[in-house]
Amino acid sequence: MKEKVLFAWSSGKDSARAFFELKQDERYEIAGLMTTVTEGYERISMHGVRLALVEQQAEAMGMPLDKVYIPKESSNESYETAMKDCLSSHKAQGVSAVAFGDLFLEDLKTYREKKLAEAGMKAVFPLWKRDTQELARSFVRLGFKAIVTCVDSQVLDGSFSGRFYDERFLEDLPASVDPCGENGEFHTFVYEAPAFNRPVLFERGGIVIREDRFYFCEIVPL
Repeated sequence: MKEKVLFAWSSGKDSARAFFELKQDERYEIAGLMTTVTEGYERISMHGVRLALVEQQAEAMGMPLDKVYIPKESSNESYETAMKDCLSSHKAQGVSAVAFGDLFLEDLKTYREKKLAEAGMKAVFPLWKRDTQELARSFVRLGFKAIVTCVDSQVLDGSFSGRFYDERFLEDLPASVDPCGENGEFHTFVYEAPAFNRPVLFERGGIVIREDRFYFCEIVPL
């Protein structure tokens, strides 16, 4: 019998690639997607992408989407409480693991494993320790399409925000920046992927600068 897994969905390229890899692993059955949403903003907490767009992604993937609402400027305690409630509900339905798109951040992996163990579940990392250069190039080659939604201008020029994540983008990245943005250099939104039955339609809006540092490109659903 396949192990039922809940997928922690961020809307970005590493999530999409990890989902793609997990979908092909006969040991697992993906029960659905889980994402965190900032209350009052209807946006994904980490990436700032509109919830309506993530809902379209889930529909294109044929997956139910469980939304975990987090207060603005949430404390770690309130975040963990909300996550615990969500995980308990899924565990009661036979889900025994949660999958993530993490690549190489050891402290984050340890944190996830610890919290899931407390909930009586385990973590799955389909992309763990994969070479990020190879992942980035193969992401484009396999037909995934994404747009850069946020750039940390302390490590990457803000002009990269709003660009499509393609070969040219990768060629233009400074050598100091991880091509998968695993250190938080940039975030992406995937609008087309092998696991999607249709593309997510959107248009690019303006660039908003927050905290004098983060360059967000507004992505508007069509």
